Amino acid sequence: MKQTVLPNFPDAKSPAGAEIRFIMDGPTGNMIHSTVPPGQVNRATRHKTVHEFWHVLEGRGQIWRSDGVKETTVDLEAGVSIDIPAGTAFQYRCDGDASLKFICISMPPWPGDDEAEYVKGVWLPTV
Repeated sequence: MKQTVLPNFPDAKSPAGAEIRFIMDGPTGNMIHSTVPPGQVNRATRHKTVHEFWHVLEGRGQIWRSDGVKETTVDLEAGVSIDIPAGTAFQYRCDGDASLKFICISMPPWPGDDEAEYVKGVWLPTV
């Protein structure tokens, strides 16, 4: 059994550009806390093998997702949860005056930054 505490400072940046703090990992998945500063638009990416679940904790933003057949843009605010299936292109941004913060669970565990490939998004990235 594991127990962790949210780190005070980011451990890394995601391939898309968000600050990430590692929270938990195990054989079937891992969990991070992600922060997107106000006004930041992250790079559009697609994951090759990882499926993600997000739950927004605070802030406001939007996420665009496309699986090649269907496209959707969802408002991100506290309480909203979304999924990003493997192979889905996505791009997200922080629209509010405060940072967008969310929990992200990856399954299987994140294999490394080569997992993400950059794709054409709907917004011009700022990172």
